Amino acid sequence: MGVKIKSPPEWGIDRVPERIKELRTIDFFVLWSSLGIGLLVFEAGAFLSRPFEEWGFGLGLGEAFMVSLLGSIIGSFLLAAVGVIGARESIPTMVSLRPGFGIFGSYLPTILNIIQLVGWASFELIIMGEAAESLSGLPSPVWILLFGVWAFIMAIWGPSRVVREWLEKFAIWFVYGSTIWITYMILTSGGISTPVFRGTDLSTFLLALDLVIAMPVSWIPLISDYNRFARKPEDSFRGTFFGYLLANTWFYFLGAALYLLYPGESIVRSIAILFFGNVALLLILVDETDNAFADIYSAAVSLQNINPKVRQWIYALAVTVISIGIALTIPLREYENFLLLIGASFIPVTAILLVDYFIVRGKSYNDELLYKKPFSVRPQAIITWIVGFIAYNVFVSIYPVMGATLPTLGVTALIYYVLSIIWR
Repeated sequence: MGVKIKSPPEWGIDRVPERIKELRTIDFFVLWSSLGIGLLVFEAGAFLSRPFEEWGFGLGLGEAFMVSLLGSIIGSFLLAAVGVIGARESIPTMVSLRPGFGIFGSYLPTILNIIQLVGWASFELIIMGEAAESLSGLPSPVWILLFGVWAFIMAIWGPSRVVREWLEKFAIWFVYGSTIWITYMILTSGGISTPVFRGTDLSTFLLALDLVIAMPVSWIPLISDYNRFARKPEDSFRGTFFGYLLANTWFYFLGAALYLLYPGESIVRSIAILFFGNVALLLILVDETDNAFADIYSAAVSLQNINPKVRQWIYALAVTVISIGIALTIPLREYENFLLLIGASFIPVTAILLVDYFIVRGKSYNDELLYKKPFSVRPQAIITWIVGFIAYNVFVSIYPVMGATLPTLGVTALIYYVLSIIWR
């Protein structure tokens, strides 16, 4: 008699049943602190202290900490606020865009989200492959393949099991311990000779702030894919905000410090140089795969927003294969531009979603808005999104002294609110 293997349940674009909504504050704290921790965040943090001629911002260590903390507070609040929508409505993020953009209109940001998720997964595999190669001597492509397969298995496993069976029991403790050790070694090394404050001008400070905010904002299109499983909306908000705030601040700051400590080395090599650095790097790698898992899983969920008839695991497999292929062929040097492009694209979407749900719709989405108008498009959101994207780039290139994130959020929110009133 054959043995039947039962696959885990898939919650695609439908509302998650109440009996499945069991994740608590601590679960979200672990999940989002884990997703906020990673080698790519180290890499982004290094841009804060790199000199201008290396496409960095030239901040001192004190300024880098201030930017990391303030940017993380703003970005984590936006991330947690969007997560509340998923927790209240029990739906993934791309589905939550349907009332604002229309069901058919939501396909446009969904396609962009799928593209960025494939990019994120590829970047994660690249940097994990480089780190594993430095530890083992095995070539990076071998590790890229292995990490890709493991991330795919986690995507099939599903969010609740990944959080409770992998992160909370094993991975998060490894990475907390290794990060504390790296922090201790950096702060006691005495090898950073640059001034703590370099007197950075306001426009540079605000653009660096945008880079920090870009990291939590990049998770906004994913957050409700996980926070829809929240027991209560308050659990979703508290765990997400404090978990991501801690991790993002910590890792951006450490990335800046590592560059100042070893300015001629890559981030991976800088960690390895530290006393017991190879061990710390290995422990970070244990947890790093959850970032690639999240990118693959959410790309599959986003694809189901366009065509829910295809099984989630099939989409996940396709995303994994494409991400591995990209990781084997594309260098990492365009990473900063990639982050800033994400900010330009999804900050306006964030403003539209928050205004639509909390103000225009009165904190409630019915099934007709979410599922029963398949060809609907709301020009109000599309127009506002285009204006917001242009505004972000204008602020960056023409008025950098203002920064870009906060002005774009304000402009986009106001335009969408006005259009929603006069154009119903």
